[in-house]
Amino acid sequence: MNTAISPAVRQYFGSIRAALAGLELFLADRNSPLYRNSVVGEVIVPYLARLKASIACWENRIGFVEQFRISRAESGFPVYQNVLELENDRRDAEKRLASIPSADALRDEMVDFILRQKAFPEALQVRMAERLYLEQIGKGDIFSPFVLPETIRVAVNPKTMRPYYVVSWGAFDGSQTLPMVYMATIEDSSENVIEMLVTEDGKLNPGVEIPLPVGGLLNPQLASRFDDFASKNSAYSLTPVTIATNLDKDFTELHPKQLRRIVLGPFYSAGITENNARINDILSRVRKSENAWLLTWTVQEVFSKAERPAKNGFWSSTPAQEEFHIETSDLEAARMGVSAYEKHALVPHDAYQALYASGEAAQVFGDYKVHVISGNQVVSEV
Repeated sequence: MNTAISPAVRQYFGSIRAALAGLELFLADRNSPLYRNSVVGEVIVPYLARLKASIACWENRIGFVEQFRISRAESGFPVYQNVLELENDRRDAEKRLASIPSADALRDEMVDFILRQKAFPEALQVRMAERLYLEQIGKGDIFSPFVLPETIRVAVNPKTMRPYYVVSWGAFDGSQTLPMVYMATIEDSSENVIEMLVTEDGKLNPGVEIPLPVGGLLNPQLASRFDDFASKNSAYSLTPVTIATNLDKDFTELHPKQLRRIVLGPFYSAGITENNARINDILSRVRKSENAWLLTWTVQEVFSKAERPAKNGFWSSTPAQEEFHIETSDLEAARMGVSAYEKHALVPHDAYQALYASGEAAQVFGDYKVHVISGNQVVSEV
């Protein structure tokens, strides 16, 4: 997509901003399905903020770069090259800012140019756009190719007398151009950690102050290795059961009891994306272009149904192993490598009406849980 096609660029950014704002509205509702049985909704919020920051940065960036590309036929999100460029620019932001005059100085130059030349100062406007972009990206907190893990919950399993952590991390998949959020519930059988965190009656030691969220895995001896593991095991091509099994094998002391992956997308925008001809055709009938979009996401989950205890023999020993449940009676679940999954779709009221009027709403949404934005409310399970 070239910045010369400014109406299309404006429409795309307007649509995706509206979609992310709608998702934020949905997540803010404590009665939403993502809050009923878990902390999934709460976990997604900071990653959504990162994605919104990235979108804002890309929108500023088109003020001084020649082109901006999205995955029109696949995810509907910006291509991976854009994600890498943001990350590179973030590292160099301070140095580049030092070579650009201040915003006030640029404004004064622009006024002076207009008065003297009786023309619009395009070159100065480009410099201003670059400055605003670098100031924004310098704040960090964008959706990087890999967002490091952090521990967001700590508790104790009274049955095993082990502490367990809820750990989350993020990844932007390069091949599918999809932003993803991971969260794992992991028991830790490290003796030193049990001694420090677990009281004799199986409670979390109140004497140990844990300022959550904690950067990385709470166990400092395993934190660096866990970061490395997460960065190498976050590709969309890996099924959740493969990731959980790899984690179980790579860490003797860690016991993954549950792994969730939230895949954001695909995103559909009328006249922009080409990822589904039927959906795009119906969305093109929506009167207001700012309401002609549809955002989907999938929550995938794999959990352990049992833990095989460790065996210590004379010649060899086998560490404890998790037995993960795969719902083989559901072909989609078996294909995904999960115990369970949920598909969600978020759509503005106007677009939902167009889909409903077409008579194809049931076919389009299929097994998706539909959430319709109407004003400042989200109506679920339509």
